Amino acid sequence: MTQDNQDLTKGPLARKILFFSAPLIVSNLLQVLFNVADIAVVGRFAGASALGSVGSTTILVTMFTSFLIGVSGGINVLTALYLGSGDRKGVRETVHSALLFSVLTGLVLLLIGAVFSKGILQLLNTKPELIDGAVLYIRIYFLGMPALAVYNFGNAVFSAAGDTKRPLKYLSMAGVVNIILNLFFVIVCHMGVAGVAVSSIISQYLSAFLVAAALFRTKDIYGLKRSELRLNRSKTVNIIRIGIPAGFQNAIFQIANLFVQAGVNSFDATMVAGNAAAANADALVYDVMAAFYTACGSFMGQNFGAGNRKRVRNSYLISLAYSFGIGMIMGIGLVVFGQQFLSLFSTDADVIEAGMIRLSIMGVCYGFSAFMDCTIMASRALGKSMIPMIIVILGSCVFRVVWIYTVFAYFHTILSLYSLYIFSWGITAIAEIIYFVHIYKKRMC
Repeated sequence: MTQDNQDLTKGPLARKILFFSAPLIVSNLLQVLFNVADIAVVGRFAGASALGSVGSTTILVTMFTSFLIGVSGGINVLTALYLGSGDRKGVRETVHSALLFSVLTGLVLLLIGAVFSKGILQLLNTKPELIDGAVLYIRIYFLGMPALAVYNFGNAVFSAAGDTKRPLKYLSMAGVVNIILNLFFVIVCHMGVAGVAVSSIISQYLSAFLVAAALFRTKDIYGLKRSELRLNRSKTVNIIRIGIPAGFQNAIFQIANLFVQAGVNSFDATMVAGNAAAANADALVYDVMAAFYTACGSFMGQNFGAGNRKRVRNSYLISLAYSFGIGMIMGIGLVVFGQQFLSLFSTDADVIEAGMIRLSIMGVCYGFSAFMDCTIMASRALGKSMIPMIIVILGSCVFRVVWIYTVFAYFHTILSLYSLYIFSWGITAIAEIIYFVHIYKKRMC
């Protein structure tokens, strides 16, 4: 491997995982900040109606984006596996198949967004006065789905090779362009919702171009060549086998959150506003923790391919420790400085007080989600994705819905609603760990 990449099968694990994850943490935080910038620009310069239209699409955008991230996780694991085993042919066939598969997946999502966006938004009870703006935003934004798929593909391949710096560089460049274009299209061109959407897809295609161009230029075994671009049947099946269940898991998880939001909406407007403000912390914490999940998949994948049994186990345990630790530190920090954090989104004392209820509960719980999410990634790294998907759907999706219609329906307090997170994470984590231990013993012993 070149100096830009890392052999994840050698060297001090704890140090290498930490330095590997650092650029991913920055990258994930930048994505959160860029999204905040989008909302700030449209809210400040395009008015409340435009802000409401864009905000109404959040769950839909998150659902489809999460699907692509899940698919790229499968690409990451398979690439790391073949790199670790030294299977040059396997690497090349996987990478070239994955690029084409990613483009096709992005095109399918584009088509879904263009044809079914209005119907889906109506099912999500989007307000009539916001529906036209929301549909316009979605239809333009989804033109960028193929580009988003390609960027996630490139990020997955580079991460599998131990290079997390180049995707960060490309994302940063695209993010700066996105902010500049936001201001230009919204303020200068008065394009409102359409302006924000257009700036997003331009930046997405820029990041996709940069990451793809880098892969075509690289001389490493995972580099792209036009002459080798074809869908290898067995490698495509493997990508589908691992990536698609992960994608559906992420998407269905977002659907389950709709029921949680419905529970929140049963309280007064102040509580709803406070929850909305406090929920901004979720992406902040989860995305930082997710960097260590990516590290877990990359390190375990390479070492599984290389047959390093002890290093496979330790990659999981160290990644789990890091993600749990950072989740607890950030969560407690949000509890301590919660009022200052919430004041970024509201100056209303009652709204801040309501938001503190959510932060006080979630802040001490965030870290425990690592036992579920990191273990899911560990199972994928060993080539298992379907059973982990079923477990998380039952534990963190179905269980939450049942909780809302039983425990929450009986008590109908905000505490009883938010408590479902720690209980659903707990039962899901226990089941995922039991399954992982079983697979680990079967694969590595």
